[in-house]
Amino acid sequence: MTVASIVLPVPLDRSFDYLLPQGESATIGVRVSVPFGNREAIGIIIGISETSELPLSQLKQINHLIDKESLFPETMWKTLIWASGYYQFPLGEVLFHALPVLLRQGKPAQEQPIWQWEVTEAGKSTDLASLKRAPKQQQALAALLKTNIYRHQISELELNEAAFQALRTKKLADLQATYPSCVAWQTHFQINGERLKLNTEQATAIGAIRSDDKKFGVWLLEGITGSGKTEVYLSVLENVLSEGRQALVLVPEIGLTPQTIARFRERFNAPVDVVHSGLNDSERLAVWLRARRGETAIVIGTRSALFTPFKHLGIIVIDEEHDSSYKQQEGWRYHARDLAILHAREENIPIILGSATPAIESLYNAQSGKYHHLRLTIRAGHAKPAIQHILDLKGLPLKAGLAPPMLKRMQDHLRANNQVILFLNRRGYAPTLLCHECGWIAECTRCERYYTLHQNQRMLRCHHCDSQRPIPYQCPKCGSTHLVPVGVGTEQLDHELAKHFPDTPITRVDRDTTSRKGALEQHLSDIHQGGARILIGTQMLAKGHHFPDVTLVGLIDVDGALFSADFRAAERFAQLYTQVSGRAGRAGKQGEVLLQTHHPEHPLLQTLLRQGYDAFAKEALQERKSVFLPPFTYHAIFRAEDHDNQQASLFLQALRQLLEAHQANDSHLWVLGPVPALQAKRSGRFRWQLLIQHPSRGRLQQVLHTLRSQIATLPQAKKVKWTLDVDPIEG
Repeated sequence: MTVASIVLPVPLDRSFDYLLPQGESATIGVRVSVPFGNREAIGIIIGISETSELPLSQLKQINHLIDKESLFPETMWKTLIWASGYYQFPLGEVLFHALPVLLRQGKPAQEQPIWQWEVTEAGKSTDLASLKRAPKQQQALAALLKTNIYRHQISELELNEAAFQALRTKKLADLQATYPSCVAWQTHFQINGERLKLNTEQATAIGAIRSDDKKFGVWLLEGITGSGKTEVYLSVLENVLSEGRQALVLVPEIGLTPQTIARFRERFNAPVDVVHSGLNDSERLAVWLRARRGETAIVIGTRSALFTPFKHLGIIVIDEEHDSSYKQQEGWRYHARDLAILHAREENIPIILGSATPAIESLYNAQSGKYHHLRLTIRAGHAKPAIQHILDLKGLPLKAGLAPPMLKRMQDHLRANNQVILFLNRRGYAPTLLCHECGWIAECTRCERYYTLHQNQRMLRCHHCDSQRPIPYQCPKCGSTHLVPVGVGTEQLDHELAKHFPDTPITRVDRDTTSRKGALEQHLSDIHQGGARILIGTQMLAKGHHFPDVTLVGLIDVDGALFSADFRAAERFAQLYTQVSGRAGRAGKQGEVLLQTHHPEHPLLQTLLRQGYDAFAKEALQERKSVFLPPFTYHAIFRAEDHDNQQASLFLQALRQLLEAHQANDSHLWVLGPVPALQAKRSGRFRWQLLIQHPSRGRLQQVLHTLRSQIATLPQAKKVKWTLDVDPIEG
């Protein structure tokens, strides 16, 4: 009898043995339906043998096989197996995470049929007059005699589904399944429109990648904002697509890159699929199937698009490779950029990492020769570098966070019919609501963080757990009605500027104003109409947008980012500052950047302004080397949560005792904690963490592997919710 080793989407780091039905054969990577406890579950076969550790008589039989062939190309299978081991996460959950939702539910891995009504032979010979007592049936049959009708067209043609069903009962019409025909885009592939004129740096970068695009290599494309990185991607893709190979392009957030997607579609006469959260489950499966059959030339998507199977993948592009949204922060905590590099190696294809502000780890890998480093230092076209100023706020009167010199410069730029971006990474009206009489502050008890005031909706919202409550009319502590907002958010900035510039259109781009479908596209369309306009936004405005009329960028409040307990905060601020300031002066007009701060002498600001991101990155690497921080060491964090603020720390303390046995044999293993997390409480749960550090990635992996098997023996493990984060990017 044949034994199949099967993994299920459960948080257990093991497989389960089942017997294959008599006479059936199966391959690794197919889905099966199996009895699991008192329910039926979908599993994936990861191994087939003749034996089991259990007596064969005790094994249950598989209910039925769902697939005839593996759902995973061999290269993707290897990538996922490696990822399960590296991120120390159960293989069943990893494999199911990589599949579209409908496949996880057991739906067939094939295109769903499109149903159409057609007339039968009996219907063709029927006299329409015989149906005069059933006018809707008569109308339906008359329409069918002219042409077949797809089921989804019935309402568009103002016909009636019940009438068609009645015709079917009378055997005058029937439903037929049709499948979309396979389109070979390679046969009519061509490049549309005029290419932009390349400068020497762009041409050199394209030439270097093209000369070596038949094998694995990591190309770090570091290009200042506006230097034409997208044009480099497009030119490299021309070569790949013209040979009939496919391309995967990963972007941080799909909603923020409509311009990029439009450029890919305009350039190539080939199918481009976009994977984003707005797709329903059927649409996601359709994209997955098209790519697998080779019908899609380019797939553009966020981190989960990495798991799309391709028939003939030729290149991977990671745009804004430094962006933290490539790191999954819930469940299986993989990093899409790092996993994409491993997958490119399995596929033996090149991968391009593009950014104006590469991650410190990527720059380190380029310095050490692991990556090829390409630089674009000149802005494309006639764009000039922006002039940068620091505005010292000490002693200046502020109106909604704006100093008089900022308002004056805004006035000058708007008078010249240009656009102004004001960057404030804090949505809502104000970050705090305070009682002026007794000092009470509105606080979310579930997170022990202040509520954000949203004035337009008359609500207090916690931006950590999404809980909300109406704004109180009086202080719950002293009864005073003198409740005042403290601090500034984008909503308040919008209100204040409308008074100051009553004749200037204002566009606010944050999560509150773009939650409705199509809202972001409408905002971007308004901005591109040109003319004087004020744009207010959070970091959504910082990423990848090309606004030719923006000549002034103002950063309103950055002081919080300059003083943080997280060692990555400086890197994130430097990246954000460089990205935001890069929005100014992108089309031949002189740009200006004005940064408001109470700490103009801060060394990070001075380095960024005088020498730029490259100099900052060199300093940051030196600092990290001197204090043994990544990328010179490797980190893993165990996090634990509880409701009583006791069990989590006890669990991590027990874990620390297990680690001390490893430390006795390894002086390089360093352990910090348990300590409360940077946000010590969220959604009613107290959060603790334990950090493990080692200069050898391989040795750290061995320690983690041993620890995971020992955790099951700890009685405290069942009393807490715990997670392991390998290569964390948040403290």
